[in-house]
Amino acid sequence: MNGGEGIFDVTPQITPLVAAAHELKAPLALVRQLALRLGDEGLSNAERQRLLRQTVLTSERALRLTSDLTKVARLDSALFQLEPINPDQLCRDVVSELQPLFQAYGRTVAVKGRRHPLLLVANRDLLRRILLGFSDNALHYSLPGTAVHLQIQALKKSGVVRVGVRDFGPALSSDMWRTLKKKLNTAPQAIHARPESSGLGLFIASQFADAMNGRIGAVRHKDGATFYVELQASNQLSFL
Repeated sequence: MNGGEGIFDVTPQITPLVAAAHELKAPLALVRQLALRLGDEGLSNAERQRLLRQTVLTSERALRLTSDLTKVARLDSALFQLEPINPDQLCRDVVSELQPLFQAYGRTVAVKGRRHPLLLVANRDLLRRILLGFSDNALHYSLPGTAVHLQIQALKKSGVVRVGVRDFGPALSSDMWRTLKKKLNTAPQAIHARPESSGLGLFIASQFADAMNGRIGAVRHKDGATFYVELQASNQLSFL
């Protein structure tokens, strides 16, 4: 076995407000740095356009986080419709949306397709937000030249479908795999192997998964990790 899986052991506990400040600091600092570079009169037009594009994409990443935080705050007072969804198509939509951002940072992102399509029961918007968050995290921690993969797996014995994002970032230690689901539901938990992460993204993903009667977890590898969400499989036949 070259890996293991479980619900996250992510300590210590951090308040959502502190976590949000931590997570927003990096993209805002980068936007400032890019803006300062744009003031260089010696830039070529092509380089200026590249920096402008990177500035816009980084800003959109920060806006996704603030939007997710707003959505989390409204979970208790909102009803989210669950419906049969083709996760393969949703993953391809996410990849299409993120492709420019990954290209701007010299990374690639793709879907590992399945021969036989699956359906799961979810809220399309919440599942999309989970996958975008996992992919943003993978972009931040994957090494240059590596590819991030969105992948789908049927766990027939448990009647669920697992949708994961595989990165090639820092390896996660084996002591992270004790069951701390309760803590993750309470507040963000920092991940020691990835010190720049406050755990806010995992906290948000956990809240969204709970709203869909699902759960999040991870598989650790020697060269990274797969963060996933598991949702109930749909018995409805897919004609796609």
